[in-house]
Amino acid sequence: MRFISWNVNGIRAVARKEALKWIDEYEIDLLALQEIKASSDQIPKSLFEKEFQTFLVSSSYKKGQSGVATYCDMVPNYKSKCYEVDILKEGRINEVHFGKLAFFNVYFPNGQRSIERLEYKLGFYDRFLEYINDLKKRGYSIIFCGDINTAHKEIDLARAKENENTSGFLKIEREWIDRVINDGYVDTFRFLHPQKIKYSWWSQRTRARQRNVGWRIDYFFVSSDLKAYIKEADILTNITGSDHAPVELVLEREPLLGIIDNS
Repeated sequence: MRFISWNVNGIRAVARKEALKWIDEYEIDLLALQEIKASSDQIPKSLFEKEFQTFLVSSSYKKGQSGVATYCDMVPNYKSKCYEVDILKEGRINEVHFGKLAFFNVYFPNGQRSIERLEYKLGFYDRFLEYINDLKKRGYSIIFCGDINTAHKEIDLARAKENENTSGFLKIEREWIDRVINDGYVDTFRFLHPQKIKYSWWSQRTRARQRNVGWRIDYFFVSSDLKAYIKEADILTNITGSDHAPVELVLEREPLLGIIDNS
């Protein structure tokens, strides 16, 4: 089963560029988009021709900000905007369950604007991890993806030393990813590619993408019970249209269907 996650930085802008047409050439079971900056009625119908069975949107209470959208070829037995985590209702989470598989499409907060936003980001991190850990204890397998807005290790950004005091590479933010891994979740890209240097975001201000001065801040994590089913994990740097590149995860279908059918 193929999962794609992409921070599109404005879904209407991406539509004008026809930058999602490539979806029609992929066999995708679930597509998770972040930072759509739109409500469901503002999302263009012409993004791609493929028809998904399920379409979910969580929009921010502030128009033109944040927001996530999830398209999938399965019908969930549970769905939520997860306000227990997204307490400011900024449209940051789609939570969907397929049997005993819990999937989360998340646009994690950026902490660079102010100390207050950094504190909110860290609180969001803690609430989210507590939330998925509770589900895991209840017997759910977990997949979560999206723009986490933090690079984990020095290998995950081009200029680590210069950004040690920048939100997105602060020690306290990186330690949260350590906690995620210690709590039994797998960074799927780094699991398959321990030493590979590949980025998923580049600043638009400095032609950073052309120079490949980037950050890996977009992830797919899975709970450790799914680790044996990971077939592929990649960053699709050839896809343009946003300041982020899509990230991809492929899991073995038959074992996953067994979890989905275990409702």
